[in-house]
Amino acid sequence: MLYEIKNFLSSNFDTKDLGEASYVLGIEIHRDRTKGVLGLKQKAYIEKMLARYKMDKCSATPILFAKGDKFGDYQCPKNKLELDEMRDKPYDPAVRSLMYAQVCTRLDLAYVTRMLGRY
Repeated sequence: MLYEIKNFLSSNFDTKDLGEASYVLGIEIHRDRTKGVLGLKQKAYIEKMLARYKMDKCSATPILFAKGDKFGDYQCPKNKLELDEMRDKPYDPAVRSLMYAQVCTRLDLAYVTRMLGRY
């Protein structure tokens, strides 16, 4: 069936068979057919995102939030000076970038993006 589809597509469109996919939309695909494993990684995307937001020198930690961490409106800018200070901080694009990674491959970021998205 796969060969029939490939033949149909190549007869109707200009196509080229590049073999097995290794990247799709910036997501790395790795598989081990002997073990029946298919994996997806966004390492390159996450490294690019960290560099874009000047976080590429930060140290990695397996715990995103520590027990007892509290988030609330008290952390949001309250006056004109604080608002002006935050204007050049790309908070919203950074949260959206995290959401993209969360939706595609990093389900462990769901809680973090939910909490950060509130503010």
